[in-house]
Amino acid sequence: MSTITNKTIIKNPLETSPKSLLSPNHHACAGCGQIIAARIVADTLGPNTIIANATGCLEVTTTVYPESSWGMPWIHSLFENAPAVASGIRAALDYKEKNITPLIPSCQCGSSAPLIPQAQPSSSSRIKVVAQGGDGSTFDIGFGLLSGMWTRNENIIYICYDNEGYMNTGAQASAATPWAANTTTTPASSGHKISAIGSHLFKKNMIALALAHGLKYVAQTTVSYPSDVIAKIKKAQTINGPSYIQILVPCVPGWKIKPNQTIELGKLAVQTGLYPIIEYANGVLTNSLKINSPKTPVEEYLKQQGRFKHLFKNKTGEKQLKFIQQIADENIKKYNL
Repeated sequence: MSTITNKTIIKNPLETSPKSLLSPNHHACAGCGQIIAARIVADTLGPNTIIANATGCLEVTTTVYPESSWGMPWIHSLFENAPAVASGIRAALDYKEKNITPLIPSCQCGSSAPLIPQAQPSSSSRIKVVAQGGDGSTFDIGFGLLSGMWTRNENIIYICYDNEGYMNTGAQASAATPWAANTTTTPASSGHKISAIGSHLFKKNMIALALAHGLKYVAQTTVSYPSDVIAKIKKAQTINGPSYIQILVPCVPGWKIKPNQTIELGKLAVQTGLYPIIEYANGVLTNSLKINSPKTPVEEYLKQQGRFKHLFKNKTGEKQLKFIQQIADENIKKYNL
């Protein structure tokens, strides 16, 4: 259907836009950073991809039985075993490529026509295998299986959608939860003990762990920079071996923000230095996104999130804000931002 305005025909964008491999008919929250990132990832990967998905928000919002929002092969089993499922898929595909050579007739002159081996698929046409999950399955519950997949040097892309907590089950803290965040398992209070500030554990450095496994490609970005997400996915597709991409995806209910704040907060996380956009190739830092000068103070990022509002109420919070600024400053120095 088209609309005519001032004798100019304007085509319906739904008719002209290419169909996404992640349908908008899902059950995610309005403004969900993870669903935005997943759609960008799926469309960049393309249909010649098989995804093994861990339990989490992305799974429950896109595959409510008997429906699926995915326009590509997609499988879910357990919370922790997406890497193991992906390993099995990769092994089956590799065996098929190496041991089963399709035969086709050399001509169309009847059933007695001689058969000739069909050419093996090129690396660009081979089916890509991807495992993905949130920070709960990546940093915590499924880390052992992820480590095994990396140790075996399997040709699988792993994507972590990092919303910094177990948001699907009520915003409990995970190993990705940042310092001083208020969660249902690390509640902030007005007391003077360290536990009163909220989370008093440091965020696990998954980038360093991936590098320690010798991965050829390791990258970190946020949903707020879609062109960067696309570039990093395309780069990972060229790697022969395991690669890891971590994407910050603000969570509306978990971060206690409004749906229209998702993209802005993803940008502020980068511009403060708290969540740098970085890229490693063969263990060497090859790219990092430079932040604006003068740098944005961490307060600009934290004060817009309900999970950090307790830091702006007393001197204890003021002290923690200074400490979080030190974390950002260390990142800026470490990655030459």
